[in-house]
Amino acid sequence: MRATAILSLLLALVSAQPAAARTIVEASDPTDLSVTIYRDPDRSVGEEMNRDWPQGFAMISEVRTVSLPAGVSTIRFIGVAEGMVGVSAIVTGLPGGTIEKNRNAELLSPAALVNGALGNRITITRTNPATGEAQSEQAIVRTRADGGLVLQTSQGYEAVRCAGLPEKLTFDRIPDGLSAKPVYTIDTQTPEGGTYEITLTYLAWGFDWQADYVATIHPAQERSKGRGDEFTLQLLSWLTLLNDNDQSFDNARLQIIAGTLNIETDFEGLSDPPVARPLRLTCYPFGSTAAGSPIAYPPPPSPSPSAPMGAVADEMITVTGARMRAELMESAAPVSVVTAEEENLGDLKLFRVPDRVDVSAKGMKQVAFLNQDEVKARFLYTAECDPYGWFGSGVDPQPAGLLLATRNDEEKGLGLALPQGAMKLFEPSTFGPQLAATTELRDYARGQDVELEIGESAQVFARCARLVEAEFDPDSRKWTKMQATITNANPHPVTMRLKLGWAGDWDVRFPREKVFVKDGYDVVEVRIAANSSREFNWRLRNTDAD
Repeated sequence: MRATAILSLLLALVSAQPAAARTIVEASDPTDLSVTIYRDPDRSVGEEMNRDWPQGFAMISEVRTVSLPAGVSTIRFIGVAEGMVGVSAIVTGLPGGTIEKNRNAELLSPAALVNGALGNRITITRTNPATGEAQSEQAIVRTRADGGLVLQTSQGYEAVRCAGLPEKLTFDRIPDGLSAKPVYTIDTQTPEGGTYEITLTYLAWGFDWQADYVATIHPAQERSKGRGDEFTLQLLSWLTLLNDNDQSFDNARLQIIAGTLNIETDFEGLSDPPVARPLRLTCYPFGSTAAGSPIAYPPPPSPSPSAPMGAVADEMITVTGARMRAELMESAAPVSVVTAEEENLGDLKLFRVPDRVDVSAKGMKQVAFLNQDEVKARFLYTAECDPYGWFGSGVDPQPAGLLLATRNDEEKGLGLALPQGAMKLFEPSTFGPQLAATTELRDYARGQDVELEIGESAQVFARCARLVEAEFDPDSRKWTKMQATITNANPHPVTMRLKLGWAGDWDVRFPREKVFVKDGYDVVEVRIAANSSREFNWRLRNTDAD
């Protein structure tokens, strides 16, 4: 019995001993960075990315070094992206794996300093308005920063900034757990101490990117001989990257993901970035003390008097891709641009930027993506000629639609995936390249036909009509006679595509021309000589009529 009692007493004493405190270790700054940016999956063709509230995200990998003692430790990763999705984080390279993961909810700020010093001593300094002398004394923080701050001094309890005097609070230390940068922590257990190179990989909200294209048609003397609507052009593209986080990722390896990614998770809601709350103090409104003591803010720095205004303005200008693009276009020398390398990623495309770049905080960056100097293309004119339209020769001619057409393959000078984006088309003139049209690209894979709408023609007109005066009856099996008159005022021949009706709905008889299906329509392409008109007749009937 006595031995049992002694053993029970020893066990009780052991269990009453406090557990050994975990060692807190800070990982080094990143020694290597990789940033892979995914565009907003809900952004449609022609829609600009939201520069104030980007809806894309990024996968960030940070290589860091950490020295761990044997046993259980807490590793602090300082300076992660504020839009970090904590549940997505993975740490590799640790011998003992991960026990627990956390991220801080509050950044170092005036309010956080006050809340962390609750019940502790700080120094308050006041300036005597009569003598101008600054007087300091110790005070104990008695309330949180929830609209008012009460201190206990030798004079009793006082409300800060309610006496109308300039006051300054001084803190001897930063409370544990607070940092000026977002912090992610993990707990790990290491059998033996040592120094390890580890990789932190996570998703972060608040990124986006978009592509912009500049197409410049080569001068007329370089166009294909005999077919004036065919030409070669230079296609130059830039990727605009947007980082809305307060953290920069310098000298990073950069990848861009193109394509539509299926997203079911609310990354914005899961990111829950930490906050830095200001110290907002409100006093009971007695006269002039209603707003508390004034807070003096330093004036903005003035430019050096020796620097002219123009020089100051130049220092504030950031050379972006648009300015670089203009310089490239104005240069007579051949353009040399290092472009991104394309890789497959399942059904998506990954573009790897060959050089390391700085992804700046709260900023945009443009990197070269594509530079193809000999892209073969043509102008293609279009007109709709279905039987539901007008009849007779009195129909007014309508301007033909105009397409910039090519094929995304190596034979045409392309042969790589083209992500969606805006394109500006420039044509040569005696005054240099002039803007001729703007259009939008969707995502184009290799081998696809690329046909971009660039407006209506002022030189080519089409008049399509039924030759039967009676109202068109879609339920009839009778043949309907159609006629189109095409006029070309260009000094060179052109190709016209006539859209005859939805494929599968009609039997079409078009003499001497091949009818084929394009974008769901039965179409035919015909040539119109320079400065001439041409008339076409055909018949069709409804395939589904009784």
